Amino acid sequence: METKQQKSKEERNYQVTDKNNLLLGSIIATIIAISPYLYYLHESVPDTKVWDTFLFTYNSGYFGSANNAMYFVFSKAIPLLLIFIWFFTCRHWWYHTLLVPVTMYVYQIINVFNDDIKYVDEFELIYMIPVMAIIIPSVYLLRAKMFNKINEATKSMEELEDEFKVSPKNFWERVKQYF
Repeated sequence: METKQQKSKEERNYQVTDKNNLLLGSIIATIIAISPYLYYLHESVPDTKVWDTFLFTYNSGYFGSANNAMYFVFSKAIPLLLIFIWFFTCRHWWYHTLLVPVTMYVYQIINVFNDDIKYVDEFELIYMIPVMAIIIPSVYLLRAKMFNKINEATKSMEELEDEFKVSPKNFWERVKQYF
């Protein structure tokens, strides 16, 4: 009797997890599917220097028009969004290397809103050096450890990748893993 109750409780837990995974997967798939439309949201911004909305007022400054400024913002934000999705859903051992383009896009978005900078996308590599100094050696050490195990063991590359995968149970556990 007790084992039947225990099994039904486990089945309900799996069903809840499956429903959560289905919901999260549907949200991610929808975001990816509408990303081309999100990219062209800048076309709904007026071609004026000052853009007034009920939430805020934006002065385009260097760009001359709010439409041009939002073009630059969305051309950086949409790839950043897609790389974030890739980062949080990737299960390969090398997924930390995705932090390098994330850093680059974040820096570029900051530059777009900084009106004093005349040349956007010019020196972001200098500011990425601290991130790259941590990520590249870490990934290289993981790769070296994998190839060392390949030479010593009879495991295939796929089995070793599975061994190095980090698979938290849900999205929030994955986020907590980084902080």
